[in-house]
Amino acid sequence: MENLVKTSRAFYGIGIAGIGVQQFIYADFRPVILEQWPSWMPWLTAWAYLAGAALIIVGAMIALSKNAPKTALILGIAFLVFFLAFQVTHQLFGSPYSFNWASWTNPLKELAFSGGAFVILASYSWGKINQDKSFRSRLGDTFIPYGRIFFAIMMMVFGYDHFQYTPFVATLVPAWLPWHVFWTYFAGTALMGSGICIALKFELKLVGLLLGSMLFIWFVILHIPRAIADPYIDKGNEVTSVFEALAYSGVAFLIACTPKRKLGVAER
Repeated sequence: MENLVKTSRAFYGIGIAGIGVQQFIYADFRPVILEQWPSWMPWLTAWAYLAGAALIIVGAMIALSKNAPKTALILGIAFLVFFLAFQVTHQLFGSPYSFNWASWTNPLKELAFSGGAFVILASYSWGKINQDKSFRSRLGDTFIPYGRIFFAIMMMVFGYDHFQYTPFVATLVPAWLPWHVFWTYFAGTALMGSGICIALKFELKLVGLLLGSMLFIWFVILHIPRAIADPYIDKGNEVTSVFEALAYSGVAFLIACTPKRKLGVAER
C-alpha cells in the first residue's frame, strides 16, 4: 500500500502542477480555479501567473513528498477560500444560470481539489509531525474530516449529471465502445454510489480502490485521447480534464489507503 500511497500523492501533485502550467500558457486563470475574474481587481495576467507558479510549486512538493503535509493544508484552505469567496459568489450573484447543475461543474471541481488536499494531509503521520499539538496541527485535525466529504459531494453531483444530461454525456464515450447510453448510466451510478459510500463511511477501502481505478481508466481511454485530438478547444479545457482526472484518481486511491481514523472516521 505504501507504493500506492506515494503514487497517488504524485497523481494529485502532477494534476495540480499541470493546471498551474496552463495558467502560464493562457495568461489567465483556469475556470476550475477562478471562473470569473472580479472586474474590480486589476492585473489579471499578473495574478494568473502568480497563482500558476504557486500551483506548480505546491504540486511538485506534493508529488515529491517534500514538506507535503503543511503544503497540503495550505493548498486545501486556499482552494476552499477560492471556492467560497469567488466561485460560489459568482454562481449566486453573477451567473444567470445559478440553479443549473451544469454551471456548478467548475466550483464543485475546486471543492473536490480542496477535499483532495485534506485527504493528502490525512495520508501523512500528521500527529507525529506535530506532537506538541500546535495551532497548525489542530487546524489540520479540523479540516481532515471534510476532505472525503468535499470529494464525495462532487462525485454525487457529477453522477447525477450523467442522468440529467444523458444525451450530452453519451457523446463523450469513446466511439469504439458500444452502448454509449449504457456506459453513461453505468458511470453515473458508479459515481453517485461511490460518493454516497464515501460520505457515509461505507467500505472506504473497496470503494476508493474501485473509484480510483475507474477514474484512472477514464484518464487513459477518455481524457488523454480527447486532449490529443483537440488540445486547444475552449482554451485547453480538454487538457485540464486530463490533469483533473489524474488528480481525482489519486484522491480516491488515498481514501482507500488511509486509515479511517486519519480521515476523521471513527473505527468500529
